[in-house]
Amino acid sequence: MKINYKIILHFFGLLLLFNGGFMLLATLVSLIYDDGVTLKLLLSGLAVLLIGMTVMLSTKNHSKEMNKREGYMVVTFGWIVMAVSGALPYMVTEVIPSFTSAFFETMSGYTTTGATILNDIEVVPKGVLFWRSTTHWIGGMGIIVLAIAILPLLGIGGMQLFAAEAPGPSADKLHPRITDTAKRLWLIYFGYTLAETILLKVAGMSFFDAINHAMSTLSTGGFSTKNASLAHWNDQPLIQYIIITFMFLAGTNFVLSYYAFKGKVQKALRDEELRWYFKFIATFTAVAALIIYFKADFSLSSIDHPMVWGRAESSFRHALFQVLSVVTTTGFISADYTMWTPFLLVMFFGMMFLGGSAGSTAGGVKVVRHMILIKNGFLEFKRALHPNAVLPVRYNSKAIAAGIVYNILGFFILYMISFIVGALGFSLFELDFQSAIGLSASSLGNIGPALGNFGPVNNYAALPPLAQWWASFLMLIGRLELFTVLILMTPFFWRNR
Repeated sequence: MKINYKIILHFFGLLLLFNGGFMLLATLVSLIYDDGVTLKLLLSGLAVLLIGMTVMLSTKNHSKEMNKREGYMVVTFGWIVMAVSGALPYMVTEVIPSFTSAFFETMSGYTTTGATILNDIEVVPKGVLFWRSTTHWIGGMGIIVLAIAILPLLGIGGMQLFAAEAPGPSADKLHPRITDTAKRLWLIYFGYTLAETILLKVAGMSFFDAINHAMSTLSTGGFSTKNASLAHWNDQPLIQYIIITFMFLAGTNFVLSYYAFKGKVQKALRDEELRWYFKFIATFTAVAALIIYFKADFSLSSIDHPMVWGRAESSFRHALFQVLSVVTTTGFISADYTMWTPFLLVMFFGMMFLGGSAGSTAGGVKVVRHMILIKNGFLEFKRALHPNAVLPVRYNSKAIAAGIVYNILGFFILYMISFIVGALGFSLFELDFQSAIGLSASSLGNIGPALGNFGPVNNYAALPPLAQWWASFLMLIGRLELFTVLILMTPFFWRNR
C-alpha cells in the first residue's frame, strides 16, 4: 500500500494554521504590554498562516483514508514542522538569532522539556515569553490530539493519530468517538489552566506570571518567566503549594479527572496506578524532607531562611516541590537539589526515570510501566517454584495480556539503550560523565534540569550546537515514547505492501 503523502501534507498545513493562530495570540500579548516586538511577531504569525493555507489548498483533493503508517508520519514529522515554524518568533525578534538554538528552545517547548538556552529570561519581551509558554501548553496535551478534535470538519478519521500520539500501555477512551475524547481532554486541560491562573493571581503573582506558569505547570513543561524559576517566590509558600497541587494533577491520568468531574470519584480513587503514583511521591518526599531537615545547610541561598516559615515546613515544601517537579517531569526549581547531599543527588537522578501516569502530560517511563515490571518481576519468583502455574500480571484486578507485558519489557529495554546511547552521544562533545548522563536522562525524560554543568541553577547555553541537535532528537523520541519515532527508522516501515 502506497503512502498517501497528500493527506500528510494537508495535515501539516493544518498544524501550521494552529501555530500561526497561536502566534497571533502572542502578538496580542505583545501589543497589550507594548514590548516593542509586536510587528515582528505579527509578521511571523502571518507568514506561518500563509504557508499553512497554501499547503492546505494545494492538497485539498487528498484521499480521506489514513492508515497507521501515515499516522506515525504525521505525528513525528508534524512535531518537527511545528518546531521549525515555532522557531520563527525567536529568530525574527532576535531573542535567539541562531536557528539551531531557536529550534532547540522550540523543541524543548513542544516536548514540554523546559530546557532553555536563554541566559536572562527576564529581559525577553513579554510577547516572546508568552509564545514560549504557549509552545508548552500546545505540546502538553499534544497538538495532534488538539487537531483531531476538529477533524470531523475535514472528513478525516482520527483514531490512527491518537494511537500514534498516545502509544502508552492502555487506551482508556472516554467516548467511543475519538474526536469527542480529544475535546473532553482539552476541556479538562483548559479548565485546570484557567483555575490555576486565577489561584496564582489571587496568591500574589502578576496576571502575566500567573498565566505563563499555569500553562507550564499543566503541560509539565517548566518554562518560567523568572531567572530563578519558582525560587523567585520562596518567600511566598502559598504560590508554591498551588503549583505543587497542579503539578500533581498534571502528572495523573486525565481520564481519572474526567471520572471525578462526572461524579465517579470512587472509580478514580480505586485506580491502581494513581495509588502507586501517590505512594512513590509520598515515599520520596518523606526521605528528602528528613535529609534536608537534618543535613541541608539552610544558609545556602537555595532554601529560604528557616526563621521565616519554620525549618520543618521549609524542608517539607522544598522536598515535595522538587520530588513532584522531577517525577512529573515539570522541571520547576525551588531549590538546588544537587546540593542536598550525595544520597539525594542519586535519588533525584533515579527519579528521572520514573515519570508520571499514563494519560497525563508528564514524560518519562510512566508509573504504570514500572508497576507492571515490578509485579512481573515478583511473579517470576513464583513461576520458578511453580513452572506449570498460570500467573498473569494483574492491573486494577484484571489480568493483563502477555503481549502488553512484552511490549512494556521491550519499551523499558529500548528506553535504557536510548539513555546509554544518548549519554555516549553527549560524551562525544567532551562533556564530563555527570553532565552527559544527566543530559541524556533529562532530555529523554523531558525533564529540563539535568546534572553537572547543566543542573537546576544552570541552563543549556553552554551546550555546543551539535549537542543541541542531539538533545532535540532525544526530546522528540522521549515525548513520543520511542516507538512512534524509531519505527520510522526501520526499513520495513517504508516497504510498499
